[in-house]
Amino acid sequence: MKGKILFLATAVMGMIAFTSCNETSSGDVSKPIGEQSATNASMTSDKTTDKATAKNTPSKDNKAKEKAQPTSSELLDKTSITFDAMEHDFGVIDEGDKVEHIFNFTNTGSEPLILEKCKGSCGCTVPECTKEPILPGDTGEIKVVFNSKGKKNKQTKKVTITANTEPIQTILTIKAQVTPEVQ
Repeated sequence: MKGKILFLATAVMGMIAFTSCNETSSGDVSKPIGEQSATNASMTSDKTTDKATAKNTPSKDNKAKEKAQPTSSELLDKTSITFDAMEHDFGVIDEGDKVEHIFNFTNTGSEPLILEKCKGSCGCTVPECTKEPILPGDTGEIKVVFNSKGKKNKQTKKVTITANTEPIQTILTIKAQVTPEVQ
């Protein structure tokens, strides 16, 4: 089993390294392919014709090909994830409070669970996910911190979990009633 996990982790790292090595003629590898082309097009002089600019701008066909490239979650064997709860309500909190909640989950599938990405719907909602594979039957947790600074009244925020599950994304929700700070 450890050998399978090591192989899986090595394969994922290899895919990430392979897909992150795309390079344009300008040598700019710090941006996704579509952004590199747009940057290259914006660097052409104002005197350049539309025809020259069009060469540096991705066509509709190229954009479709870029979007069609699978993520590493799509390439991994699928498993399933079950959360104890998909939503948490902090109740009434004061503006400026930082509150946190831990969402517990279980890998209910037959393959190791890889949490590729955890993302909050705004900068005030910050999730923390493990990058280590979760073996079938094992449990894990996702800590979500909500900073209510600058937030007032009813707040509903989402956390999107991208993993090798079907569907690929799972949405968790946090809520709070934020009492505005007295001015």
